[in-house]
Amino acid sequence: MDALTLEEKQQLLKLARRAVEAAAQGLPPPEIDPAQLTPSLRAPGACFVTLTEADGELRGCIGTLEAYQSLAEDVREHAAAAATEDYRFQPVTPGEVDDLRIEISRLTAPQPLEYDTPEDLLARLRPGVDGVILRDGFHRATFLPQVWEKVPRPEEFLSHLCLKMGAPANLWRRKKLEVFTYQVEEFHE
Repeated sequence: MDALTLEEKQQLLKLARRAVEAAAQGLPPPEIDPAQLTPSLRAPGACFVTLTEADGELRGCIGTLEAYQSLAEDVREHAAAAATEDYRFQPVTPGEVDDLRIEISRLTAPQPLEYDTPEDLLARLRPGVDGVILRDGFHRATFLPQVWEKVPRPEEFLSHLCLKMGAPANLWRRKKLEVFTYQVEEFHE
């Protein structure tokens, strides 16, 4: 994955802001003119859009792990969803929009992480570098690499991820789970 240029990042952040503004007002997302997009922004891409309040508190975060549309469309869709569809929060109101900070995390394709034992899994994780996906049958959860800032210990990171998946915190110790890692190109306003 080639890095985005500063101009491409700024274009995506503006698109995300317009999508959040529209969603907060109950309007459809802004139109995207493909002629205005670079090849990188037209190419398939997967992202998460995170909204935070001025004090740094999370206000919404929605995204996808696998590319199924252009990066620009993915940013637009997930910015609107972060504002209105994150089940943990009430929808963003028009009065809140100006105080929100937008962060976009563009994901690499997830890769399986092979391991033998829980200790081996801990040793193979790269705190601060890898986003992690845990899967147990139909249950799945992920943490972006930025979560390592708040949960720096790998044992705790995996336990919180199991809880997010709806499983007991120690499931990663008791059962071999499917584990995938990915990296992000993160940028914000």
